[in-house]
Amino acid sequence: MSYKIIFFDVDGTITSDKEDGLIPSSTINAIKTLINKGIKVVAATGRPLSMCKELEEFGIETFITANGGYVKHIQEIIHSVPMDKRIIQEVIEFAKQENNGLSFYTEKFSMNGITDKEILTALKETLSLNEYPETNDIIHMEDVFLLCLFANDETVEKYKLKFPHLTFKRWHPYVLNVLQEDVSKSLAIMKTLDFFGIDKSEAIAFGDGENDIDMLELVGLGVAMGNGNENLKKVADFVTKPSSEDGIDYALRKYGII
Repeated sequence: MSYKIIFFDVDGTITSDKEDGLIPSSTINAIKTLINKGIKVVAATGRPLSMCKELEEFGIETFITANGGYVKHIQEIIHSVPMDKRIIQEVIEFAKQENNGLSFYTEKFSMNGITDKEILTALKETLSLNEYPETNDIIHMEDVFLLCLFANDETVEKYKLKFPHLTFKRWHPYVLNVLQEDVSKSLAIMKTLDFFGIDKSEAIAFGDGENDIDMLELVGLGVAMGNGNENLKKVADFVTKPSSEDGIDYALRKYGII
């Protein structure tokens, strides 16, 4: 099979699964080799665009960000799902009352100023952040492409009762997407494939998290990292080595891509 495009999750896939969260040199070289061969490389991440600068330096030009809520190729917006500003304001007010953390994805990343140990752990595990991002007091006036709630299952039930018209989709033990309409990496990938005129059978996806399952199921070849979620490994076509052990390079060589 001749593959034309590869979608890479970032944290725990491109970046090392070790504490330092660095990008292995083998992965950098593999990405550059793919680009030089004319294979399109897309970062598909939970990160906002502002946290993808390092990847741009490797030559990546297309970014699926905010778990699929915002897609940009160079300066062209391929897909975006801005939320209703009134709804955002209502959720902000309820979260303040309940003392729950919220994060907001525009092209940048901000939070509502609520802090606790579990939030900081989740930020580290999902976005490789060691500190809280800035707060934005006028966030409800901006286009927000993804809203995330930091909460346990018991707390989420309160939100479901308060906001029956919203969908709460967990993708981390302490983080949920708060959705007005469906947002996912697979939907964003379909938009990206349409944009480039490429069939899904000609695509590969690499991931490590539960929020990558739909992405791996969609494409022609789904690769789970050795350090990945067990449910993800069950749907993968191939489980490679961990990201810290040159897993991306290993899989690409196994399938003769590089």
